[in-house]
Amino acid sequence: MLNETEILQAAILIVDDQEANVMLLEQLLREAGYVDVTSTMNPREVFALHRKNRYDLILLDLQMPGMDGFQVMEGLKTNDADGYLPVLVITAQPGHKLRALQAGAKDFIGKPFDLVEVRTRIHNMLEVRLLYKKLENYNKELEQAVKERTAELRESEARYRSLTELASDWYWEQDENMRFTKVSGPVLEMLGIQVEPLAGDATRVEGWDETERQTLQATIAARQPFLDFVFSRVGSDGSRQRFRVSGEPMFTQSCRFIGYRGIGVEITGKD
Repeated sequence: MLNETEILQAAILIVDDQEANVMLLEQLLREAGYVDVTSTMNPREVFALHRKNRYDLILLDLQMPGMDGFQVMEGLKTNDADGYLPVLVITAQPGHKLRALQAGAKDFIGKPFDLVEVRTRIHNMLEVRLLYKKLENYNKELEQAVKERTAELRESEARYRSLTELASDWYWEQDENMRFTKVSGPVLEMLGIQVEPLAGDATRVEGWDETERQTLQATIAARQPFLDFVFSRVGSDGSRQRFRVSGEPMFTQSCRFIGYRGIGVEITGKD
């Protein structure tokens, strides 16, 4: 929302070749409380002035020698980067009103001036203009915030992956069909599941404690997280290896299950 101070601080340009009209409009605006009012009697100066000051409102007379108001509006269309032409035309010709609106003007003031109408139309147009600018700025800020948040998430994910690689011997991910999509280390053997595209065959490695392995697989099947699950394997030479693995199910924002991810370490001889 806007407050009255924001409206009264809007930048306004008066363009009219008649000095009396310029003086009347300047006096009217200043008496109404507007503090940023500029004027020119040369329509050819409008483009440079608007590029420099980005006026919130241009009061533009249509009938001027050398360059009329319609030509000024055509030039402003190529000059106005935000796509909004903040022009309120001034005309004594009723037939020019529709043409001016079709040319891009947002409203009009008739001559001779009705001072109450002039103040009202200026105030209403400025309110719309400033709300438009506020919305545009908000959208830009939102777009920037999304870009920054996306960059933060990517950086956070990179740090997470780096930390898991430093803190564990293995990292793994599975999709919703329990197919491994990312693995490092002998995690396929640890979980007792062989996936042909990744492991090369579907045979199970001997030596795992089947009770421990079945318990882990049941936890995964139930979509439950597990922390520091310890299980072991006996090698062909009779030596025993012990492992600790942790994992969590992954869900979308709509709570759809999309797989598991986790880490694991060998703890043989570390306890």
